[in-house]
Amino acid sequence: MRLVVDMTRCQSYAQCCFLAPDTFTLRGQEALVYDSCPDDAQRDKILQAAAACPVQAILVERLERLENRPAPPPPEEPGGALASPATRAPRAVAGPEDSPRADGRIVIVGASLAGLRAAEAVRREGFAGRLTLIGDEAAEPYDRPPLSKEVLEGLMPVEHTALPRLEALDAEWKLGAAATGLDLAGKRVRLADGEEVGFDRVLITTGTRARPWPDRAEARLDGVLTLRTREDAGRLRERLAARPGRVLVIGGGFTGSEVASACRELDVPVTVVQRGPAPLFAALGGVVGRVAGQIQREHGVHLRTGVTVTALEGDPGGRLRRARLSDGGVVDADVAVVALGALRNVEWLRGSGLAAGEWGVACDAGCRAFDLNGLVTDDVFVAGDVARFPHPMFGFEFLALEHWGNAVAQAEIAAHNMVSGQARRWPHLSVPIFWSIQFGHLIKSAGVSALADEVVLTQGSVEDRSFVAAYGHRGRIVAAVTVNQSKWLEYYQRLIADGAPFPPHDAADKPDGMRPVPAAMPAAVVPWRATEDATLAVTGHQPSEWQAVWRPRTPAAPGPRAVAAPEPEAVEAQERQS
Repeated sequence: MRLVVDMTRCQSYAQCCFLAPDTFTLRGQEALVYDSCPDDAQRDKILQAAAACPVQAILVERLERLENRPAPPPPEEPGGALASPATRAPRAVAGPEDSPRADGRIVIVGASLAGLRAAEAVRREGFAGRLTLIGDEAAEPYDRPPLSKEVLEGLMPVEHTALPRLEALDAEWKLGAAATGLDLAGKRVRLADGEEVGFDRVLITTGTRARPWPDRAEARLDGVLTLRTREDAGRLRERLAARPGRVLVIGGGFTGSEVASACRELDVPVTVVQRGPAPLFAALGGVVGRVAGQIQREHGVHLRTGVTVTALEGDPGGRLRRARLSDGGVVDADVAVVALGALRNVEWLRGSGLAAGEWGVACDAGCRAFDLNGLVTDDVFVAGDVARFPHPMFGFEFLALEHWGNAVAQAEIAAHNMVSGQARRWPHLSVPIFWSIQFGHLIKSAGVSALADEVVLTQGSVEDRSFVAAYGHRGRIVAAVTVNQSKWLEYYQRLIADGAPFPPHDAADKPDGMRPVPAAMPAAVVPWRATEDATLAVTGHQPSEWQAVWRPRTPAAPGPRAVAAPEPEAVEAQERQS
């Protein structure tokens, strides 16, 4: 059987650990680990655990749900029959543009978490037409968070990460078939094998891939790895099981920190090299990042901050042996895990006319993609890690979120809007949530901490490694981070959504003792400045002729002035946006 725990909901009540102890285990105070593909002999216990979960966070694939499923009811608009008169949306006069679009052909490019959940959602919404999912990986959709946790530690094989099917799809699958182009005018997706797939509406969920080590020769050394796919996790798991003398983790973001945590669980020596002043600095800032650094050192991690890896060196046989650091230091290592963030999979969209670049595919709050002119494309939608969208709650800031919860929530919004008329479409306005399990601690966050200028401790104790930190921007709460205090997160979600004042005195254990301090977030990088190989130009002399086009940048002629080195915050800022 297959299952997945929605950790954005989970509040670590641990009933599942008592009811199905062979499947679920709680580490430390709140860190839940589990096997997502347990033996069928555990089915009754797991179903009982799923039913008993107070927040209904355990999602189980039930065969009876996928077989002989009755046709779904027609979708209901927001604020339907169950809404109070004060909140129920007014019924618009129906017109052709308001009618549900339940037929035609929907193509989803990207067969991972967002793609699968969107496919299930369009069927649940009543779509009865043709449905096609295209994915560049040969494997069926699988869950990525366990790859850096349970899989690396050997708690479950990589094959057990397959995502549960929650709805019958009746879909055509094209797995192992990479998309290479999008023809908007002809409404066709081009595949690497030459096939062209027509569509009436298309959803782009192509996600991201691991950022490789920049020196290709060094990246080919035996022992230099990244972690993003099942294959990546399988290779790294084999290396860790072989007990290397030392693992070097390049990058102290969430992926790097979770890899380091797995190494210490296996009693493998590990060094983390972090450009910033603390691990998790790009996502949580310097204040909470320093606590994360203390936790790493307490668990035996050799943490080096404020330095970078300048070179990887191997022996005559091509095997990794050491890394040289920017401060002149040397780290001997048999394995190096490059954890420098992710690259969005948008190359296949070059020449399509969409506003797609290094920071993702731009779309509106309803997930409709923008073209290069900033106009909405009514039949092209975007969701998940590859999407870049405005969020009204955060000053209409365009966000690009590589979060499990955002992939699910945005996919469901996109699916609803693809099959709904204009008057019944929904905006994607959920408060972003993500989580990480490392060194026996559960770290969860709500909101956008990158926007904050101040942070304050509101609950618990840093010394006890159980606390809540609230982030503020110009007197308003914009984010909260919990460490082993996940039951508080839902409350802070509501504060963020309500635009509550900062600091949140009503939520604090000791409101009179709260002392906000600077959040110490990394400097922001303007997205257009991060595009180095091309620039956007406008052609035409009259409004009817104006068009935006990508043009390659012409390198500046060399002059007497030295060329400035790349900004040291570039990778940090990319991780922060992620």
